[in-house]
Amino acid sequence: MNDAEWAVVRDLLPVPGWLSGRGGRPEGYCHRQMIDAVRYLVDNGIKWRAMPADFPPWPRVYAFFARWRDTGLITELHDRLREAVRAGEGRSVEPSAGIVDSQSVKADATVTFGSRGFDAGKKINGRKRHLLTDTLGLLLAVLVTPASVTDRDGARSLLPAAAGRFRRLVLAYELKCRAAYR
Repeated sequence: MNDAEWAVVRDLLPVPGWLSGRGGRPEGYCHRQMIDAVRYLVDNGIKWRAMPADFPPWPRVYAFFARWRDTGLITELHDRLREAVRAGEGRSVEPSAGIVDSQSVKADATVTFGSRGFDAGKKINGRKRHLLTDTLGLLLAVLVTPASVTDRDGARSLLPAAAGRFRRLVLAYELKCRAAYR
């Protein structure tokens, strides 16, 4: 991560308690190292346990990632990055149109029957991931269902889930649905 990227991310990260005078033990690793380790993991598609020795131990990296995920920091970083890309393209930061697509993926025998199904059209026994992207192809929302869920039903579940975050997009969906039922 270069210095310009770090300057953008740094203000979003929580200040450790010991630095803000709330007490506690100093953290053993710097946040920048943790961000670099998570970026390496995502970029290379490796498992947590395969983290190279150049980074902190994988349990510590995962602990930081899990804490940031649970507090919504990962979503906030993704949203800010998407907004910056949209602004750089001369678009409004909030999308007004989106594209829903799905992909069926085979599931291993270890995946429980309750979370997988059979996609008869593609002859795949597994799961289906429904993606909502803006017109630039930037990710807005994801929903994972059994493969037996149709694309239409997946979209009906996915769009209301995105309602709280993308008001213009969901409003357009609701208006179109009302018009279709008249």
